[in-house]
Formats: sequence, C-alpha cells, structure tokens
Amino acid sequence: MESGTRINYNNNINIKKKEKDLYHVNHKVPAGDGPYVRAKHAQLVEKDSESAIIWFWKAINMGDRVESALKDMAIVMKQLDRTEEAIEAVKSFRGLCPRQAQESLDNILIDLYKKCGKVEEQIALLKHKLKLIYLGEAFNGRPTKTARSHGKKFQVSIRQETSRILGNLGWAYMQKSNYMAAEVVYRKAQMIDPDTNKALNLCHCLIKQARYNEANLVLQDVLQYKLPGSDDLKSRKRAEEELLILESKQSSNPVLSSLDFEDDFVEALERVMNEWAPARSKRLPIFEEISQFRNQLAC
Repeated sequence: MESGTRINYNNNINIKKKEKDLYHVNHKVPAGDGPYVRAKHAQLVEKDSESAIIWFWKAINMGDRVESALKDMAIVMKQLDRTEEAIEAVKSFRGLCPRQAQESLDNILIDLYKKCGKVEEQIALLKHKLKLIYLGEAFNGRPTKTARSHGKKFQVSIRQETSRILGNLGWAYMQKSNYMAAEVVYRKAQMIDPDTNKALNLCHCLIKQARYNEANLVLQDVLQYKLPGSDDLKSRKRAEEELLILESKQSSNPVLSSLDFEDDFVEALERVMNEWAPARSKRLPIFEEISQFRNQLAC
C-alpha cells in the first residue's frame, strides 16, 4: 500500500472511530454489544420502551451490568405505569447488586411506592433509612455522597439527606391524614435543614389540627423571606393560599383525641435515642424527647 493511500485509510478509520464515539456521547448510549447496551439503545435511540424492558431483563439474567439494568428497567416500567411490576423486580433482584447499590435502590422503591399509593410501605422504608443514618451506615459510612439531578452532579451531606427523608416521611403521614405525626416529623426536619416547602407542609398540618396561631407563625417565616426558597413563585403562591385559609378560620381549641400519632413509632424512636445517643454523641441529634412534645400538645 502506497504511503498516500495508507494515510487516507488511517484517516478514514480515525474519522469513523470519532463518529462512533460521538454517537455514544450524543445519545448517552454505552459502548459495546451486550444486552444492556442494546437495552439502552432501544430506550434512548429507538424510543422503544417495551423492547428496552425485554433487553434489560436479558441483561439481568445474563449478569450484564445488573445494577444499572435493574435501576433503568424500574424507571422505564414506571414511565409505562407498570409500577407494581417494577417494585417486584427491584425487590426480587436487588440481592444481585452490590452493597453500595442498596441505598439508591431504596430510593427507587420509595419513588415507586409513592407512585402507586403504597403509603405504608413507603413509611416503613423511610424509617429504615433513618435507622441506617442513626447507625452510621448511610452513604456507606461516608459523610457525603455524590448525587445527580438534571445531568448535574452535586454533593449531599448526611444532614441534608436526613432532612430530605424526614420531609418525605412527613408527606407520607399527611397522605394518611395523620397530621400530628407529620407535624412532629416536619419540625425535626426544619431543625436540621429548614426550607420553604417543609414549612408550608408544617403550616398545613397545623391548620388541619385547628392550631391557627402556630400555623401563622410558621407561615410568616415564608412570607417574610426568612427561609431558603421563600422567593420561589410557586412557593409564594402557595403561601398566599395558606394565608387565605388561615384568615377564614377562627381560633379554636385543638381536637387531639381523633388523631393517631402512632405511639409505637414514638416509643421506638425514643428507644433508639436511648440506645444509640451515648455512642453517637458527636452525631446529629435528630429526634429529641418526642413524647414530651406530644404531652405539651395534649395540654
């Protein structure tokens, strides 16, 4: 082969390689030809979710990037309203994934439970995640973890994660109309990492318990721009709506007898504090004497 022909041949190979690499980058499809790669191609390039699920199943069964295949398949199933199937898949095959993947699989399960209205299961898993934080096992023992949102990476601290989980737990209790339990959880979340969304949910819980003066105090922090996110347009609109509700109500004594605070949950948390607090004196004091707070409400 003459030198000029050889140069052109090599250039063509390099161009094709660059085009192939660029294709994978543009479509966010991994390189290779295994079932997981084919699943991602069906999902992202062909936009064929049903075929993608079939290939994800093959990847799991063949041991090809099982963790990624299971997570991606659950997400695609959720998009297709096959949430129950996604839950069973995650629960059945998470044992094939490494220990460090279990936390993110828990997050996927919580999202799936929320999607299909499985509130009790959601609450149980959120409590489990709180227990892992107490034991120092969250984030695989590290103080922070790398998270991703809208294609961007950022660091999340244990403190932020604890507040986030408590916020989700409070929301789950609200779905059960258990506003006293939701209130206590939201108060703890606000002590750790306050924000406007949790404050508005706390305000709503207090209104539902006819404790309008307390609700107004919480709401004023939002209206006076004292909390992160107070300047968000949606939050401002919601705060104004809560204010209108408050103004239409008359102060009255709270009716607590009909509220279920889940005494077993409170007692369990108190036992947790008694058992773990001495050994974790330098760690985050998330739950204090909740029973004392509950007694104050009952007075």
